[in-house]
Amino acid sequence: MRLATWNVNSIRARVDRIVDFAVREHVDVLAMQEIKCKVEQFPFAAFEDAGFHVEAHGFSQWNGVAIASREPLENVRTAFPGMPGFEKGHDGPDAPQEARAIGATVGGVEVWSLYVPNGRSLGDPHYFYKLHWLEALADYTRKSLTTNPDLALALVGDFNIAPTDADNGDPTVVQGFATHVSPPEREAFAALQSAGLIDVVRPLVPTGYTYWDYKQLRFPRNEGMRIDFILGSHAVAEAVAGAAIHRNERKGEAPSDHVPVVVDLDLEGPDDDDRPMIF
Repeated sequence: MRLATWNVNSIRARVDRIVDFAVREHVDVLAMQEIKCKVEQFPFAAFEDAGFHVEAHGFSQWNGVAIASREPLENVRTAFPGMPGFEKGHDGPDAPQEARAIGATVGGVEVWSLYVPNGRSLGDPHYFYKLHWLEALADYTRKSLTTNPDLALALVGDFNIAPTDADNGDPTVVQGFATHVSPPEREAFAALQSAGLIDVVRPLVPTGYTYWDYKQLRFPRNEGMRIDFILGSHAVAEAVAGAAIHRNERKGEAPSDHVPVVVDLDLEGPDDDDRPMIF
């Protein structure tokens, strides 16, 4: 299985480019974030014509997530247990949920496409919502892997966190003044790893960013951040046969400010000589 994640920054603005990438790179499962449309506005036909099944979750021109798969998607969910909501000026546990998560099982892997809240600024209510959201995600992960240690679980998407200094090359993102690099955010990311998840890309791709701001020539200067991840349980990590960050997708006409992150999973096992080649 070739699994990819991409914050597409408006699916309707870039659908041809996204489908072309998925076909050209032989992607089997593509998790998308920031689709920025309602479900009824999603360009399903373009994906279906290319041989994909699609499940989408979106309410408006903000946020939104989707999964496209060569195989049917099963057990589709649009929130993980305990996922908090948010509404400006709304306090309490009953705030409406945003379209930030969609999960499904495909090829024996539980895949979640996640768009973690941005946080906006230190001290903003959205920042504390972000931390609460990540805490609930870690709790769900911990309980899932405690119940089934052999679960093939992949949490993929835009986490809006640069977990180490090596993941931040943007000179305007400074600890103590900006989100994405604050100690509580990095601790929340570490909690996901403590819950049983592994960053399966960095061991194979030791350098490189996944996001560059559109402003101030950030991309030509390579002043980016690594904030898009594929985090896998041990069952997923042990199946990883390759990984890539597709930096060139930040080039060309009207690109997203993020690029795809891809992993190849050998789910058939090393003794199956009939498995398809993935490279």
